[in-house]
Amino acid sequence: MLPLVALVGRPNVGKSTIFNALTRTRDALVHDQPGVTRDRNYGVCRLDEDNHFLVVDTGGISEDDEGLAGATADQARAAAGEADLILFVVDARDGTSALDDEILAWLRKLSRPTLLLINKIDGTNEDTVRAEFARYGFSEMLTVSAAHRQGLDDLLEEVIQRLPEEGSGEEMDNDPNRMRIAFVGRPNVGKSTLVNRILGEERMIASEVPGTTRDSIAVDLERDGREYRLIDTAGLRRRGRVEEVVEKFSVIKTLQAIEQCQVAVLMLDASEGVTDQDATVLGAVLDAGRALVVAINKWDGLTDYQREQAEALVSRKLGFVPWAETVRISAKHGSGLRELFRAIHQAHASATHEFSTSEVNKALEIAYETNPPPAIRGHVSKLRYVHPGGSNPPTFIVHGTRLKELPESYKRYLENFFRKRFKLIGTPVQFIFREGANPYEGKKNVLSERQIAKKKRLIKHVKGR
Repeated sequence: MLPLVALVGRPNVGKSTIFNALTRTRDALVHDQPGVTRDRNYGVCRLDEDNHFLVVDTGGISEDDEGLAGATADQARAAAGEADLILFVVDARDGTSALDDEILAWLRKLSRPTLLLINKIDGTNEDTVRAEFARYGFSEMLTVSAAHRQGLDDLLEEVIQRLPEEGSGEEMDNDPNRMRIAFVGRPNVGKSTLVNRILGEERMIASEVPGTTRDSIAVDLERDGREYRLIDTAGLRRRGRVEEVVEKFSVIKTLQAIEQCQVAVLMLDASEGVTDQDATVLGAVLDAGRALVVAINKWDGLTDYQREQAEALVSRKLGFVPWAETVRISAKHGSGLRELFRAIHQAHASATHEFSTSEVNKALEIAYETNPPPAIRGHVSKLRYVHPGGSNPPTFIVHGTRLKELPESYKRYLENFFRKRFKLIGTPVQFIFREGANPYEGKKNVLSERQIAKKKRLIKHVKGR
């Protein structure tokens, strides 16, 4: 277990900037707007092979204990309660405040090792700032400018001295056998609620307010002997409706999560069916070529007639992805989770299956003999051989002649044939067609002197006749 360091403070004091500086990543969204961070975000600070610890970024604790602000504060308090060391972050430019006083009083009741970290020290008189914060009674006051990486070495040295060898944090590993699942969809379809239900704790802030989740939060889970990495993402909307700068960053983080996952769970609202926003999210998953499972949420609140209408609508609007399995769930009550994980396992197994060259060539041979390509302008495309080209999605590279003239209908036939033969469910299948190069292309036929003389005699003979 790694030692855990929690960044705690009021909004907009630079906690996320410090988090990115310590972890040397850009995992946390950073913006001048207060309240950007809401959920707990974990990362690893690696100094060398022997010294590394976990860092948790938290949302700002504000005076409001209701709604999203209250839920954000609860997440920050939960992170502080499990930390081995708390970094109480304050703003050097703003100075002391009544809210900082309240947070400090709460931290003292918590009785956890705490360091005062004064951020944004650049452009200020450090002696004056230290004198102002001296009334908080800390024997050590650390000053940094996270945006300019000023004072970070002194901070790390002090943190290492105060951390225990064994901590309460569990490091997120990069085990390739850990299945990466991203929960995607438009805002307010229940992604965070579903992740919380799977984890069995209120790990994510779940609210009826659309756009509650702003960052992509990854959490490791072990369930029934298998290891997973669950990624809760921000809701995607059509580009024309994305106006705030923070939301644009959230969209980028969601698209990155889709690229890095192995299975994407597209969540739909059963009461609203398939909307244009859902199509936007689905398009992002298909562009990335990821395995797909469609989860229709809030299924328990529908009547039998509404369920029939929802089934018909989903079947009609998602008819272009018939290979994706559809599961009916209730994230709030936890119904359908067993079926959801069964579909995820099936999609993952299909997407990551490794094929041998012999078996795919046998399949191509049977497909070609069963239904040869049609003749185009008197010529027939020849499919000579095929070999695997990768996984996630399964890719097959076909070699032959006149493949540029191969009709799209025949390409779909090959895809459906391979999908049925190898039982590929829940994953797209990609075919790449390559024609053999003409060995004489670009080469000029140079005649010998004897051939030239023969050609002249032939021309003379023809003219004489």
